[in-house]
Amino acid sequence: MEIMDLLKVGASLIQNSSDDATTGLDSSMITDALGSLLGSGAEGGGLDLGALLSNIAGSGEGAAGLMEIASSWLGQGENAAIEPDQIGELLGSDKVTEFAEKLGISEESARKALADSIPEVVNQASPEGGSDILGSLLAQVGGAEGAIGMLGKMFGR
Repeated sequence: MEIMDLLKVGASLIQNSSDDATTGLDSSMITDALGSLLGSGAEGGGLDLGALLSNIAGSGEGAAGLMEIASSWLGQGENAAIEPDQIGELLGSDKVTEFAEKLGISEESARKALADSIPEVVNQASPEGGSDILGSLLAQVGGAEGAIGMLGKMFGR
């Protein structure tokens, strides 16, 4: 699956959420905002998994919980849910604010929308999700297990 297809999946999830603030949004506008948020905007790069992992590593006490949540999106099996208030820790509060501003919605609606869509977008971008977008990055650290192990070492596990 190509990056644009992944962004469209995310846009569809946001557009079809239960939040009235996001249901009427233009899908191409959401796709553009997601592209900027996830590091795939005008530069044309892929999802920035490294930034997600760095944010988890820098999130203090909640890091272990976020590590478990994010690792579930990379591996096989069910994706763990992330709470809207954890989205700022994962992506950076400034990026969530920018995302909300681009779409003209509240930060609360933005966090809810991202909590609903990010797990599936990351899952589908992973090799286990059927895409090779993250494959080369994950291969460099020994796959999803290697990435999880690397994070475990960061936290002394």
